[in-house]
Amino acid sequence: MPGTTNKQLRQTDIFIAGQDGYHTYRIPALVVSKRGTILAFCEGRKYSTADDGEIDLVLKRSLDNGTTWQEMQLIWHDGDNTIGNPCPVVDQDTGTIWLPFCRNNDRVFVTNSTDDGVSWATPVEITEDVKLPSWGWYATGPGHGIQLSTGRLLILCNHGPEDIWDSRDDQHSHVIYSDDHGLSWKLGGVLAELTDECEAVETSDGRVYLNMRGHTEKRCRAYAWTEDGGETWSEVKWDETLIEPVCQGSVVRFTDTQRHDKNRVLFANPASTERQSLTIRLSYDECGTWAAGKVLYSGPTAYSDLCIAPDMTICCLYERGEQHPYEKITFARFTLEWLTDGADCL
Repeated sequence: MPGTTNKQLRQTDIFIAGQDGYHTYRIPALVVSKRGTILAFCEGRKYSTADDGEIDLVLKRSLDNGTTWQEMQLIWHDGDNTIGNPCPVVDQDTGTIWLPFCRNNDRVFVTNSTDDGVSWATPVEITEDVKLPSWGWYATGPGHGIQLSTGRLLILCNHGPEDIWDSRDDQHSHVIYSDDHGLSWKLGGVLAELTDECEAVETSDGRVYLNMRGHTEKRCRAYAWTEDGGETWSEVKWDETLIEPVCQGSVVRFTDTQRHDKNRVLFANPASTERQSLTIRLSYDECGTWAAGKVLYSGPTAYSDLCIAPDMTICCLYERGEQHPYEKITFARFTLEWLTDGADCL
C-alpha cells in the first residue's frame, strides 16, 4: 500500500478515494481491541464527498500493530441512507467492541463485536434513550469513545437543530453512557452552545476532560471537565493554544504514572486556520497545558483519531491529500522519540 516509512515514523494509506467501490472515505475512528487488534473505522461515501447520501460503515483490521491490513469489511449498509459517525469503544472488562452510529444524522443505533471485529451484531436502535424530542440533527463521535476507571462506557456526541448549516450557534456537545457493559444507554450532560464534535480522556484524578470543536471567532478548541462521569459538566472555556480551522480533533492517554514514568496525553488536529498541518501535541500536566507539537503532515488534512498500539507506538488515523483533505485516510505510526525529537522516551 502507498505510504512513507522511516525508523521512527511509518505512514500507510489504507482508505483511498475511488478504490473498493467508494467515491470518498471520511470520518476516521480508531481503537485497539483487548486482544491487541487495531481497528480502523470510517464512512464509505458511495457517490460523492457530501455528508449525506448513500454512506456505509466500513472497517479494516490489523493484527500486527498496523504494519499490514486485512481486506475492507462492510459493517452496515442501508440502501441510500446515510450510515455514519462511528464512535467505537472497547469494554476492557468483557472484550466486547461497541459501535454506536447514526442513521441520517437522526436516529441512533449501536452494534457490537465479540470476536475482535470479525463479525458484527444486528444494530439495535437506542434513539429514544439518548435523544431529546426537541433535538434535530444528531451525531455520535467522530472518533473513539472511552471506558472510565469505574467501568462506564462514555460516547462523545453532538446535536443541533434540523438544519445545522443555518444555525451553528445552536449546536451543542453532549455525551451518552452505559453502566451495564453496553446493554443499555443513557443521555448524559449537555455542554454550552457553540460546541460540537468532541473527544475525551480520563485524567489521573478521576475527572474527565472533554475537548471540543468550537464555533467562535477565536478559532481555537473548547474544553470542559466533569467530576461525575459525564452527567454534568463545568463551564466551557477556550484554549487559545489549540488553534483550529473549525474542525474535529482527537485526544488519547499515552502513559500514566501508575505504569510509566510520567503522565502523558496526546492531542491531534489541523493546527491552522485552514484544514492543513495535522499536528500532534503532548500534555504532561493532564491537559492543563500543551506542547507546541510536531507536524505529522503539512498538506491538506482534516479529521483524525489517535490510539496506542500494544507495542506502545503512537497511532494516528487521519484524512489527508495533495489537493484537498479527503483524498485518502492514512494510518501513521510513530514513536515518542520521533514526536519529541529525542527529548522524551519511555
